Amino acid sequence: MAARSKARKRALQILFEADQRGVTPGEVLASWVALAREDDRQPPVSAYTRELVEGYAGHAERIDELITQYTVGWPLDRMPVVDRNILRLATFELIWQDETPDAVVLDEAVQLAKEFSTDESPAFVNGLLGRLKDLKPSLRR
Repeated sequence: MAARSKARKRALQILFEADQRGVTPGEVLASWVALAREDDRQPPVSAYTRELVEGYAGHAERIDELITQYTVGWPLDRMPVVDRNILRLATFELIWQDETPDAVVLDEAVQLAKEFSTDESPAFVNGLLGRLKDLKPSLRR
């Protein structure tokens, strides 16, 4: 598995844990970093994982607003937790990370949905991210 794919998967795990525990992604990230320093059995948190988690955290309000705005009939709190956090990461990467091609962002998000979520989730994730990709120039603020 490519390094960035692993980083995305770990970032998803961090956001998922934060969502489940009701704490900030930064708190979970800090605990993962500390654990990796204390326990050599734990892999270190990569720079790209940190970039994704911190990037989402820095734009969380806007990202959640965009997801809510473009998922008609699916309030954020009713979405499966995995889907919500895949969309959060991918929306950050799609809108604010210009060095990653849009097609890669969409493909990676769909792969995470296939691996971790329901049978319907890949199409849902792809559809929403495709819409955001089309509107991308007007969404960044």
